[in-house]
Amino acid sequence: MADLRLLVIAADPLARAGLVTLLEERPELEIAGQVSGGESLADELPVFQPDVLLIDLGWDPEEGLNTLETLALDAEDDELGVVALAPDEDSATAAWSAGARGLLSRTTPAERLIVAIQAVAQGLAVVEPQLLPFGWPGGSSSEPVLAEALTTRELEVLQLLAEGLANKAIALRLDISEHTVKFHVNAIMSKLGAQSRTAAVVRATRLGLIML
Repeated sequence: MADLRLLVIAADPLARAGLVTLLEERPELEIAGQVSGGESLADELPVFQPDVLLIDLGWDPEEGLNTLETLALDAEDDELGVVALAPDEDSATAAWSAGARGLLSRTTPAERLIVAIQAVAQGLAVVEPQLLPFGWPGGSSSEPVLAEALTTRELEVLQLLAEGLANKAIALRLDISEHTVKFHVNAIMSKLGAQSRTAAVVRATRLGLIML
């Protein structure tokens, strides 16, 4: 997904500058702008025309969460994807409740962050496991907990499926046979109740099984 317009939001100017420096040379993204946030942000969105908002909640997330809550109430485009960088589980839970659908730690590497931004732009939800506490309220009631957990190898295969690799490429990456890969893919789809590889990745993402 090329030319994905990203608006960087952070109350801390150093955090904003750091994120822009980290992402501005990436061909997958176009930095639409950088702002501090606040109650007026919803009115400013038409100026930037972003596809995704990246908001750093900072180590004191109250201001960032207030910005998110304002967007949830006032933004005209409720399809706009929001990725939040959260310092802890509590702020991640609050950010989800305020409308963020990408939840990553503030120390997430650039590659993982870019994949998460792309996923959220396509309507997927992305949550890093360390921000997924027991009793997480963000999971949809239509996405029940798996009856049978995926094995470590199945999670590895699932991650590579999410990256778009075919069975042959997965086999080479994991040094196993294509037949074994096919066996794992079938098991993954069965456990996730999915009818296709794509559906399995979507469901796994919503359940927070895939680390980006």
